Amino acid sequence: MAPVELRGVSKSYDGRQTVIHGIDLSIAEGEFVVFVGPSGCGKSTLLRMIAGLEPITGGEVRIGDRVVNALPPRARDIAMVFQDYALYPHKTLFENMAFGLRLRHMPEAEIQRRVGDAAAMLRIEHLLQRKPRELSGGQRQRVAIGRAIVRQPQVFLFDEPLSNLDAQLRHEMRTEIKRLHQRLGATIIYVTHDQVEAMTLADRICVLQAGHKMQYDTPHAIYNRPAAVFVAGFTGAPPMNLLPCTVADGQAQLGALVLPLPAHLQGHAGQAVLGVRPENIALARQHPQDLALPATLGLVEPLGAETLITLQLGAAEVVSRAAADFRGQPGAALTLYVHPRHLHLFDAPSGRALGTHPNDEPPHHLAGDTP
Repeated sequence: MAPVELRGVSKSYDGRQTVIHGIDLSIAEGEFVVFVGPSGCGKSTLLRMIAGLEPITGGEVRIGDRVVNALPPRARDIAMVFQDYALYPHKTLFENMAFGLRLRHMPEAEIQRRVGDAAAMLRIEHLLQRKPRELSGGQRQRVAIGRAIVRQPQVFLFDEPLSNLDAQLRHEMRTEIKRLHQRLGATIIYVTHDQVEAMTLADRICVLQAGHKMQYDTPHAIYNRPAAVFVAGFTGAPPMNLLPCTVADGQAQLGALVLPLPAHLQGHAGQAVLGVRPENIALARQHPQDLALPATLGLVEPLGAETLITLQLGAAEVVSRAAADFRGQPGAALTLYVHPRHLHLFDAPSGRALGTHPNDEPPHHLAGDTP
């Protein structure tokens, strides 16, 4: 295990097109960090730069106490798990997992021990004499992970390893990877576009947009204290409701609807975006301090365990979570209730979070980054 540090890491092509903009990150030894963001945000490029598969234009990558910028991948003491498994089709699973160890001229007894231990950990010991074509997608991905484990590297790198699996297998493999991290205590850097994977796996999450680091924090902070409107809209399923508004005299005006802002969001004026998570919009008053908002019911989406409802709030639409047995007719008038502590406010021009959060730390703003 080893810590990983990125200092001002950047990447550009032909000296013109910059795709990674001066990323600073400190990843502790044994930490599970997830890079997440939409397609094209630079997360896989950043991972490949750490691995040595992409040259670095500027900055410094450190693994342990070494600067590895000039080192080839094989000298960085890392192991990488790819999206497409990258198994040798003509070799058995045992030989796939042992291949890298044989290249290092490791004694046969040690190879047998390492492959056996990894196979038992991943529950594939009964499959070791099969070829990849005889396996399911989930079993192939376990072999790819096992091949990384046997190397006992300082850092594991995962590049969207579950993207080719169906929903049930993704859930199972997420569980396996989380258990694996708990057993090994390894330093893991994991790339995904799936924010559910990021939230369930990570000790800390780095949210990327267009090559910029938007926020680097715990899953709890990313979800509850988003530092930018992009982060608020990217995390959550469904994501945070984001309502353009004008702020003046301690009030947010959303079309004809005027909403008094709580104390922790006071002191700002101008164009802004008001945010509230679907689960924080109730159909009945929960607290005396709740704000009451008139709305009109639009779409009703039963999901079994809960119901999602879309409502018209002034000129904007919002989504709320309701009970599984919710019943309502489109067009019906409803009153929504929101506790002031659940409101978020973002500056419209910059996208930055405004104000503070009651009974909590303020959002982590990221100096030098722009949404």
